[in-house]
Amino acid sequence: MRRDKHIYVGIDLHKFQHTSVILDCWFEKLGEVTFENKPSAFPSLLEYVNGFLTEDITPVFGLEDVGGYGRDLALYLKEKGHIVKFVNSSLSNAERNSYAMTQKHDSWDAQCVANVLIRQFPYLPDAIPSDMYWMIAQLVGRRNALVKSQTALKNQLHLQLSHHYPSYKKFFSKVDGQTALAFWERYPSPAHLKGETVESLRTFLLTASHKSCSTRKAKEILSLIQADGEIKREYQTTRDFIIQSMVRDIRFKKQEIKKVDKELKALIKSLGMQLETMPGIDTVTASAFIAEIGDIHRFSHSDKLARYAGIAPVRMGSGGKETIQKSKQGNRKLYTIFYNLVVQQIHICKGSKTPRNPVFYEYYQKKLAEGKTKQQALICIMRRLVNIIYGMMKNKTAYIVPDIPNSKVS
Repeated sequence: MRRDKHIYVGIDLHKFQHTSVILDCWFEKLGEVTFENKPSAFPSLLEYVNGFLTEDITPVFGLEDVGGYGRDLALYLKEKGHIVKFVNSSLSNAERNSYAMTQKHDSWDAQCVANVLIRQFPYLPDAIPSDMYWMIAQLVGRRNALVKSQTALKNQLHLQLSHHYPSYKKFFSKVDGQTALAFWERYPSPAHLKGETVESLRTFLLTASHKSCSTRKAKEILSLIQADGEIKREYQTTRDFIIQSMVRDIRFKKQEIKKVDKELKALIKSLGMQLETMPGIDTVTASAFIAEIGDIHRFSHSDKLARYAGIAPVRMGSGGKETIQKSKQGNRKLYTIFYNLVVQQIHICKGSKTPRNPVFYEYYQKKLAEGKTKQQALICIMRRLVNIIYGMMKNKTAYIVPDIPNSKVS
């Protein structure tokens, strides 16, 4: 590639407007333009850039973000047949910090992106925004937000219930279970249970639990409330309203999470992925893998996926001395997903005392016997899992559990 055959357009992306700086191959600034972040304004960018083109010169565009604010622009430029490169923000940040006098403004940020574009052009990945993978990532983000909000609500519910029912944790196994939520909504404080008998409470619990709660549970709850003593507080009506409001909100979050899971499952199925065939991978984990990895074909080999996830070791050396160290780079979200999956693979089932995946458990014990620490052994399994996940995603194949007899763990 001849660098003098292009001009380089670095774009600093923002929510409402973008700033573009144009450089030639000698890092000379040719021009700068700011335009709104909306499709109707994108032609003005190309019109401005075309003013610097000659017969044998073509533009190259560099964007730091092709999945968020810069997504629409990247798609527009690709549709127009232009070369669009993804410039990792860490590269432009390193470029910015390499100068003696550090500055930070839109024009300079765009110029730093263009500088990286000139130096790293052959090695920068092409911007390939895919609607399918982008939508999965958006759904995963939506689900994570719902789960986080639900967890916060659950913690708040714990706090409110502790004022009204000191022994509330003994009522139900889960404070936000279906039966528990029905009970808190109907009886947000002990005063609402006044006049209730074991039989009437039993009837309510049978309906709320789809006939899984019995007379024993009704007796147990009434007994615990009586043992706690009478609790009366000011503004009790408002306190009751808060609990009932939390219950309604938790129910809504649960319903939305189910709907998101259903949508995710349909998208994963349309891709032909069979990640859920591996023990420890459900729809949530499978969608998280796809959201972070994206199109698996952008990785020519599993080694590159391992480096991207920060699982492959890093070679560090100087003066003829060299060591292999654990990587602290890469996609840390993807690293965490692989780590959690490893824990699932070597998990020991409480009832049967057998490992969930005997193959990986045996490999884990082998690495420990070789003198590796538990953390090092886990990373070894993570590296093997990268190969498996890579193959399953690329070939759209199912996971086949090796035929090894399960042995109980002492």
